[in-house]
Amino acid sequence: MSDDRRRFTRIPFDAATYLQQDDWQLPVQLVDISLRGLLVVQPKGWEQKRSQHPFFAIIDLAEGSQIRMEVRLAHAEEGLLGFQCAHIDLDSISHLRRLVALNLGDENLLDRELGALL
Repeated sequence: MSDDRRRFTRIPFDAATYLQQDDWQLPVQLVDISLRGLLVVQPKGWEQKRSQHPFFAIIDLAEGSQIRMEVRLAHAEEGLLGFQCAHIDLDSISHLRRLVALNLGDENLLDRELGALL
């Protein structure tokens, strides 16, 4: 896990974010996001039993765009839930790449992170 933290820069980001699983959906507070996953504040009403199955994380961006990724719970500690990306569609990875690029400000660092992801 610490190896992933070194390879993937976490970007603090505030946007309307939801966890979805079948017909269940819950708003969550996004702490940060990376090319590898996201970290959220553990919401009230969180059911640990749900964590055994994949979720969709939906992050609303400006102009009606969204980042949608299938995620799995990687860790839950100190009131935070860390999710690892299992799958992301092409439109969502394009939005996420743009977000990371704007926050990193270094094209070489972005290329290195994308290389580590692939």
